[in-house]
Amino acid sequence: MATFKSYTLGKFTITRPWVMGILNVTPDSFWAGSRCDTQQAIEQRVATMIDEGADAIDIGAYSTRPGAAEVTVHDEMARLDRAMHIVRAMAPDLPTSVDTFRADVAQFAVEQLGVDIINDVSGGTLDNDMFATVARLRVPYVLMHMRGTPATMQQLTDYDNVVADVLADLRVKLDKLHDCGVRDVLIDPGFGFSKTLEQNYQLMARLADFHQLKAPLLVGISRKSMIYKALDCTADQALNGTTVLNTLALQAGTHILRVHDVLPAVEARTLVGKIMDY
Repeated sequence: MATFKSYTLGKFTITRPWVMGILNVTPDSFWAGSRCDTQQAIEQRVATMIDEGADAIDIGAYSTRPGAAEVTVHDEMARLDRAMHIVRAMAPDLPTSVDTFRADVAQFAVEQLGVDIINDVSGGTLDNDMFATVARLRVPYVLMHMRGTPATMQQLTDYDNVVADVLADLRVKLDKLHDCGVRDVLIDPGFGFSKTLEQNYQLMARLADFHQLKAPLLVGISRKSMIYKALDCTADQALNGTTVLNTLALQAGTHILRVHDVLPAVEARTLVGKIMDY
């Protein structure tokens, strides 16, 4: 069991693991239960996450599942604009993150909508301006590991050693971010992105190794195929498996759990905290 280390990220200090609730303002995210594409659905989703104890909300307006439809920059911004106005009205002080790989969208989200964190599934590989943009915006940045694009990533799973190779890739990009002047970086190993089922579990087994990057760790495995394929069930039936893996992630010293189901993650944190004393 790894020791939990507190981190300061910009104006936030993480002294115990955060539970980051997912708000997908899309019609086609991989789990149908997470899709919120009307004002009423967004309001209900945000209210539930607040009631269940979310520490932050991560808003996604462009599904990155394989086969998802392309979304224009204009449409992504419009979706984010509507969602952020609702979130800010209901929870003005709750930290917010935007899940985007586009530098223009990141700039809009921070400067026009007041978003606190940029969560980039591509780790800067899909927009060459992302690192410089985040440096200029001076907000925390989630650096995730992925190869290729959402359409091609599952064809790019050839590693010599998945743990060592992912660590090496993230280390190079982390150095580039630091060279750009970005200091507040979170690390995400990218479960489900350019990884086979077996590789996902190799990463989970060695999750504590990622602390050698000396950055807070974000884990997003909620209802993903690594769970429902391993259990021969569906995403709808993958909550229990999600909670099991979230518990293991907490024991490995994870700082943020990105989840669809806030309350089970909050309860897992409470029980693991009885052992880890945070």
